[in-house]
Amino acid sequence: MAEWGKGDPRWIVEDRPDAINPNNWHWTEKNATQWSKDKLKELLVGLKVENEEYACEIKELSKCTGEATANNRKAKLVFIYEWQIYGKWEGTYLTGENRTKYEGTFDIPNLSDENDVHEVTITFSTEKSKAEKLKEFMRKSGDSLIRNRLTEYVRSLKEEFSQGLILPTKNSPIATKVQSASSINTTKSITSLPTNTNKTPVIEYRDLKIHDTFKCTKTDLFKAFCDSDRVKAFTQNSVSRYDCKKGGFFSLFSDNITGRFVDIVPYERVDMLWRFKSWPSDHYSHVSLIFQDDTDQTKLVIQQTGVPAQFYDNTMDGWKRFYIESIKTTFGYGTRLF
Repeated sequence: MAEWGKGDPRWIVEDRPDAINPNNWHWTEKNATQWSKDKLKELLVGLKVENEEYACEIKELSKCTGEATANNRKAKLVFIYEWQIYGKWEGTYLTGENRTKYEGTFDIPNLSDENDVHEVTITFSTEKSKAEKLKEFMRKSGDSLIRNRLTEYVRSLKEEFSQGLILPTKNSPIATKVQSASSINTTKSITSLPTNTNKTPVIEYRDLKIHDTFKCTKTDLFKAFCDSDRVKAFTQNSVSRYDCKKGGFFSLFSDNITGRFVDIVPYERVDMLWRFKSWPSDHYSHVSLIFQDDTDQTKLVIQQTGVPAQFYDNTMDGWKRFYIESIKTTFGYGTRLF
């Protein structure tokens, strides 16, 4: 039994005027369902995916079913959410004479706290055969942009919606100021806090495209990127994981480069979600490696969407130094094939 005056602080009602949930010990829950529906609509509807050939835009969320809650237990926040999202997009061609606007749909069946955003499934479809190229454009370029918005939703849920769930205590004077400022609405208390407390810097993204040629067959170049032994060779054995199959994960260069393979067409192309360790948390770009026969050599096209602008030059340089030049040097693909 504790000595008089030295009881377990979990059961001591602190000097709080309301005496509510001392030390934040009890489970409290805040329903985030409607807020989440509004936030997802705000983030996704109107999202534009464009380049010099195509222009697409998400027009509506036809279905957004599920629920979300933010919970406080022992002053620790727990977030539970599960969503099924179905929406419509519209696209048109910017080249040629066809300016018809085509419609398509997208489906996100498993956005939840049990999956990382890069593990979420996103599928695109259209009923018009003439819109197939637009659908493929959405799959390659729209996928990463949508994931960026889903990441923003999760961040907002955890950092913005949860404000006020953990009640202030006598040992957290800053929190007490926030609470009292909120309850009595005094401008003086609010302005004493940092002005960017709930603001997130706007991140600008860029698209990257690289063309290069290798003095080897298309098959050999494809294997250089997809055969784990060859990847270990040109990375100087800096491979933690490389499961080169659809849905497989990879981790290279002391875990600085990580991601997941989205789709693989043998000897033709590889699509993957790809990120650098220093990028904003949970943000993945979309990378397509396209292999093309070119007389006595093979042409490689690297297309990457969603690169944070501040890392654009470093990412470009990294592809050239640690992938292209390293493959040429390691396997001799910089010399003539015949």
